[in-house]
Amino acid sequence: MSRTDTGASERVADHPPSGPGRPRRGLTERLLAVRELSLLIALAALILVTTMRNDRFLSAQSIKDLLLGCAILVILAVGQTLVIVTRNVDLSIGSILGLVAFATGELFLAAPGTPWPVALLVGVALGGLCGVVNGGLIAVAKVPALVITLGTLYAFRGIDYYWAAGRQINAADMPRSFLRLGNQTVLGVPVLFLVALVVVAAAGFYLRSYRSGRELYAIGSEPAAARLSGIPVGRRVFAVFAANGALAGLAGVLYAARFGTLDAAAGAGLELQVVAAAVVGGVAIFGGSGSVYGAALGAVLLTTIGSSLAVLRIDPFWQQAVVGALILAAIGLDRLLALRTAARLRGGSAHGA
Repeated sequence: MSRTDTGASERVADHPPSGPGRPRRGLTERLLAVRELSLLIALAALILVTTMRNDRFLSAQSIKDLLLGCAILVILAVGQTLVIVTRNVDLSIGSILGLVAFATGELFLAAPGTPWPVALLVGVALGGLCGVVNGGLIAVAKVPALVITLGTLYAFRGIDYYWAAGRQINAADMPRSFLRLGNQTVLGVPVLFLVALVVVAAAGFYLRSYRSGRELYAIGSEPAAARLSGIPVGRRVFAVFAANGALAGLAGVLYAARFGTLDAAAGAGLELQVVAAAVVGGVAIFGGSGSVYGAALGAVLLTTIGSSLAVLRIDPFWQQAVVGALILAAIGLDRLLALRTAARLRGGSAHGA
């Protein structure tokens, strides 16, 4: 390809045409906005019904507990969104979180004077390394991410169990300054939730404002076409798995600060909740569509459902049933919207012709 052709392709990528592709983007953004609005309405209705039954549900302490409860899930949902958008999935994040959480406790045991920002950086680096392992195996083996991460789920958990050897790390083994991070508030808002908001804002800005972020949606929509158009598919997928691992590492450190008591079972089964939060939040499981804002709202909604059912004294079984119904409804809605969008685009193309 000549220098002129390269420059032209870059200009086309930076300035999308005003033809059929432009209405598609606007339509997609409107559909995402409707999905996020519906989540807000469902969340508000759930809170209203629960508050009518028990007015203490909206007390300051209850709100603080709710925000603390969803903060870690929100961070994990953001990382999972980056992966799912590219038509992949990472099932190992619960194991990564558990491994990093236990490593954080071990770090404080081995070096009691370690400042908590250093522990935070170490945890993010360890999580990123696990993500690099996932991305590297997927790139080298050319095997679906579902299979690879299912294997690393057990591998990372096995390392955690071997390292822990049945031991448990307690809050007394960690610095008070670090443990305060897990419950400290700023103007009544937990620090952990503020960290989650920063992660959501940063990821949302990246996906919307950077070319490499927009390319993730192109990869998820049609990987073969994205590759033919010059997008480095392998490199982008590798990067999102590394980023997802780093966010799981961040969540692991915050988990240690939040709960204090750590063992090899930390984070077990969390990966299914994270995938559920992303899907309920409007992230299409088939890739190419969704936003981190919707995934974050999905995480908040699932956490609120758990708290509401406890307040309403409803059997915990129904929480799982409700979450399952929400997932099925979200997948069905995604399919319906995809069919309607395709039909509208075909109609627009025929009209233009």
